[in-house]
Amino acid sequence: MADKLRAQQQLEQLQTRFVGTGHADTTRFEWSSNIQRDSFASYVGHPPLLSYMAIGMGECREKVRGAMIEVG
Repeated sequence: MADKLRAQQQLEQLQTRFVGTGHADTTRFEWSSNIQRDSFASYVGHPPLLSYMAIGMGECREKVRGAMIEVG
């Protein structure tokens, strides 16, 4: 029983600390927007990945970065 209570408390701590962990009442829209925002933040925060995506899109890196910041 103590393990179950501890797991529940850890989950609640994660949910208060990180928005993207979700909860039982998370809507599909909230979940997908959290995933999109987290993904764009990761792309912007990792310059090699941002460069790779910019090459694939045929744009300069700063344009892709700006677009991801606007959308995210």
